[in-house]
Amino acid sequence: MNLDSAARVRVLSESLPYIQQFTGRTVVIKYGGAAMKEGSLKDQVIRDIVYLSCVGLRPIVVHGGGPEINTWLGKVGIEPQFKDGLRVTDAATMEIVEMVLVGRVNKEIVNLINQAGGSAVGLCGKDGNLITATPSGNEDIGFVGDVNLLDPRILDLLASNHYIPVVSSVAVDETGQAYNINADTVAGEIAAALQAEKLILLTDTPGILRDYHDPTTLISRASIQEARHLIKDGIVSGGMIPKVQCCIRSLAQGVKAAHIIDGRTPHALLLEILTDSGIGSMLVP
Repeated sequence: MNLDSAARVRVLSESLPYIQQFTGRTVVIKYGGAAMKEGSLKDQVIRDIVYLSCVGLRPIVVHGGGPEINTWLGKVGIEPQFKDGLRVTDAATMEIVEMVLVGRVNKEIVNLINQAGGSAVGLCGKDGNLITATPSGNEDIGFVGDVNLLDPRILDLLASNHYIPVVSSVAVDETGQAYNINADTVAGEIAAALQAEKLILLTDTPGILRDYHDPTTLISRASIQEARHLIKDGIVSGGMIPKVQCCIRSLAQGVKAAHIIDGRTPHALLLEILTDSGIGSMLVP
């Protein structure tokens, strides 16, 4: 047996207790960043999702698609605008957002999962009344919303029948008006509604760092209380704040663990879920 084969066997052996522990459990994966854009990373993430499904876990994928939205806005002559980190979404922009997220990005992910041997079904907040949106309250950013109500029955039905739901973060309010919702927020609310075993956010950073410029300062584990202090003390800052807040909110509603991991690492999902060491930051109640 060569070294590569021996390494594979060790990994399979190490993963067995985790497979036994998590069989039948729901894992909500927020898919984004470089892992969604770079070809080889994209293929690995898709294969990891299919692998998790094949060994008995119930993966549910939630995605955004900011770069693709920007590309299509440029094609129709609309200049992307942002305010306080949020996309300004007027009526014309909302049409493009819905077209791209629901019609292109969602179906591409579904197709990739199916091509890799899984069985995926694409959804948005409109399907089965999955997500009812409410306006964010900031009129300056247009049709950007928050999650008002979430009905996870269609997700539970699909996952229970060995399908992999793929959810885009577009929803409607009670009048039928479409809203763009932050994908991290949607992933956290879905995880909470399903009482998921894990919420996993794929990012372009190693996780939560005490020093943003030093990857060796990774905080591998923190409680809700510790995470709140990290925000208060300014250790968690910028774009990491809403991700950590999303994790805190999901944990407070019953999710067992939340993970912020580097999607640029090959097979990041399997390393985090099915090995002893993991790779990113895990937040726990």
